[in-house]
Amino acid sequence: MANVGKKKAQKKAIMLGVGLDSDGHKRVTTGDNFILAGGTKETHEAMTEKVIKINEKLNAAGKRLEEVSRDQFDEIAHSVGLHRPPEPPQPFVPPAE
Repeated sequence: MANVGKKKAQKKAIMLGVGLDSDGHKRVTTGDNFILAGGTKETHEAMTEKVIKINEKLNAAGKRLEEVSRDQFDEIAHSVGLHRPPEPPQPFVPPAE
């Protein structure tokens, strides 16, 4: 009876965009599944355009952000012009003698 009336916690996913350039203005834009902060006007507009396009593609597929795998998200992000940076090279570890 301890769980009576309790809802199972639903997963929630958000996209976070941070513009590292600045023109002196503070910009924050939020949506149901995204938070965008910072950047020049141009950078902030570009970030906004990307999350809108990603959400349009999710809606067209009948999916929510928390329902797609990392690989599926990467495919969608790539299709709107975003690219994951390459993994940094692993440091050289000399073989044990």
